[in-house]
Amino acid sequence: MSHSDVRFTERLRLESMDVRHADDLFALYRDPAVAEWYGEWTREQIDLEVARTARCWRVDGVHKWMAYDRVTDEVVGRGGLSRKHLDGDEHLELGWALHQRFWGHGYAAEIGRAGLRMAFDELDADEVVSFTETRNKRSRAVMERLGFHYRRNFSLRGEPFALYAFPRPEQPPTTAGASAE
Repeated sequence: MSHSDVRFTERLRLESMDVRHADDLFALYRDPAVAEWYGEWTREQIDLEVARTARCWRVDGVHKWMAYDRVTDEVVGRGGLSRKHLDGDEHLELGWALHQRFWGHGYAAEIGRAGLRMAFDELDADEVVSFTETRNKRSRAVMERLGFHYRRNFSLRGEPFALYAFPRPEQPPTTAGASAE
């Protein structure tokens, strides 16, 4: 793994996801609280997903990270940026999924801040979007804490989703606490 494939935040080590992360992603998606939002995934689906994610990192230079506790190496979850098509336009989308035992401790926001820094400082994005099911109050609260603003509801796979947006800030986000050590 090259230096550019790993980032550090205050508490997390973020690794660009690839096939080496399949076991960790499978365990995450088998967490019943995560499966409630993402459905039941088979090992074959996980293998395809990590291969697709690794390809996105190679081709686009961006996609989701696996997040590990810097002290214990425990898998916290996955998150970061990906490219999504909405309303005929490509957007950088910020998202996360954490093992339930890490909910409510600020890890999603920590991953989110790292994704926003990457979007604005490295990818020169004009805007980042984030979305979740309208009923997912926890993720919506994280989006709002990060500074996203509600834009509108839309339908995805027949479910109502809430779309949030974060425009490029006047001042770039601080890079304190996130380095490519």
